[in-house]
Amino acid sequence: MYIDGFVIPVPSDKKQALIDHARIVDAMFLELGATRIVEGWGDDVPAGTVTDFARAVAATSDETIAFSWIEWPDKATRDAAFDTMRDDPRMRDTPIPFDGKRMIFGGFDPVLVLEQ
Repeated sequence: MYIDGFVIPVPSDKKQALIDHARIVDAMFLELGATRIVEGWGDDVPAGTVTDFARAVAATSDETIAFSWIEWPDKATRDAAFDTMRDDPRMRDTPIPFDGKRMIFGGFDPVLVLEQ
């Protein structure tokens, strides 16, 4: 398993636009081998005393934090998918409803997975 995680400041009035964007892009990830994708809309995202999600992405008072992750069978599948998506015209034609320069993301090798 391999995981990509994303923290995104989204204009609060663009929630549906984010969902619409995710439906298109996430379908592409699934086509290319992702096994599970979760898109979350901030509901209880408290301010911290040193740092927090909002400060990490320079969110403004009119933005909501979106938190998402993609699960892959392995890093090789993820890397191949990202390479393919860079050249996919659907990526160029899909409007992004947030400032991508402030999105933070990264790939993670799971060290512990617990399921019920």
